[in-house]
Amino acid sequence: MSKLQRYAGRRVLVTGGGSGIGQATVLRILDEGGRVAAADISETGLKDTLAKAGDAGERLHTVVTDIGDEESVRTAVADAVGWLGGLDTLVNAAGVLRSGHFEQTTLAEFEQVLRVNLVGTFLVTRESIAALRQGTAPAVVNFSSTSSMFAHPYMSAYAASKGGIQSMTHALAMEFSKQGIRFNSVQPGSISSGMTDGTGEAKQSVGPGLPADADFTLFTKVAPALPLPDGAIFAGPDSAASVVAMLGSPDAYFITGTEVRVDGGSHM
Repeated sequence: MSKLQRYAGRRVLVTGGGSGIGQATVLRILDEGGRVAAADISETGLKDTLAKAGDAGERLHTVVTDIGDEESVRTAVADAVGWLGGLDTLVNAAGVLRSGHFEQTTLAEFEQVLRVNLVGTFLVTRESIAALRQGTAPAVVNFSSTSSMFAHPYMSAYAASKGGIQSMTHALAMEFSKQGIRFNSVQPGSISSGMTDGTGEAKQSVGPGLPADADFTLFTKVAPALPLPDGAIFAGPDSAASVVAMLGSPDAYFITGTEVRVDGGSHM
């Protein structure tokens, strides 16, 4: 168990909790003593998270939801808040990634990425606000991306969705500042996740793979500066989960309206 117990008594909802960084965040917050409701479109993924939680699974509730569907979100948030008995921290980690040549991207593909990433973050946050107002040191942690500020080729839809999330996070931080609800985002880069690995039902339905004829010389500026073990190109999802846990805890009481880049120095 972590020596840190920043989440003892805290009630947390994490979307995307069935794989990748979302799953790592669930496990990290459980390890810090929190009670967590994990939401994901993948029932299989949520079962995996529950299995990995071990004895801490007594403090974990899972709910299957499609964050791109308004009614599904409304039902899931009500379920989560009811089980938790309130809400102190919301982590919007669910998302999808599609890579491809811009001119070959269909309208349906572009809209799907925006629907899940940007609209999904909006829907979950909107449905959670009432409970957060009543929470203790309430905080929201959203997921932007290094692609929102730096050039990542073949990821136009994803970059657009994450740029929207980042801008929305700033707007919400100001709007709810006097109510004491903090809003921040993380910008992961070069981190292994359900999206980059192609795991999880939502991720598989969109597909993270680069085009077969991708020009990899375009990626020279996004390689991490810090060394990774065994020649790995991605850091583990725990590298982002630790930052999420900090931002969502009372330790970050004076941090709002900003983003924290977690990319191994690839965008210095």
